[in-house]
Amino acid sequence: MAEGATPLDPDASAGLVPGHIATREQLDEWEAENIVAGERWAAGAARRREILDDAFARELHRRMFDRSWKWAGKFRTSEKNIGVAPERIAVELRELLENTKTQLSSKAAPLDEIAARFHHRLVSIHPFPNGNGRHARLMTDLLLAANGAEPFSWGRGDLVHPGEARDRYLAALRAADAHDLGPLLAFVRSGR
Repeated sequence: MAEGATPLDPDASAGLVPGHIATREQLDEWEAENIVAGERWAAGAARRREILDDAFARELHRRMFDRSWKWAGKFRTSEKNIGVAPERIAVELRELLENTKTQLSSKAAPLDEIAARFHHRLVSIHPFPNGNGRHARLMTDLLLAANGAEPFSWGRGDLVHPGEARDRYLAALRAADAHDLGPLLAFVRSGR
């Protein structure tokens, strides 16, 4: 079977909005179009709204995935192999957003470091059933732009599908889990 032609299992397709999606390749294409629409919304909304706000974070996820998933923009309600307990998501997210505001206002560290820590923590909270990495990368780039910096390059590779760039990204996140932010800081500006 060709890569991407893998049929979606019933659990994966349970929350799908479009009824015509049958393979992983079709889902990837559909989600990519949906994410572009979310990015366009974010480009305008981030100039008018506070991005370090839990309502903005949920709305961004909804806009990125609302044509794909019924649960877009809603916090997950089940345990995953990553992330905080579902009942802790709202509290942990608010703490992250408030802590990041404080770090920015006090200039507690260089902006890239604040943004990399923000990204790592948002991924580790894992607020949504799916799309957390893509959402966290866009949130981080919006944070950088709101503070006058260029978005991260994110290794200039495919971070969604298996491959070298994704492997480096995941290794950098695991190093940050172990309190070593160096590999993540190097990765986010690599590939320019």
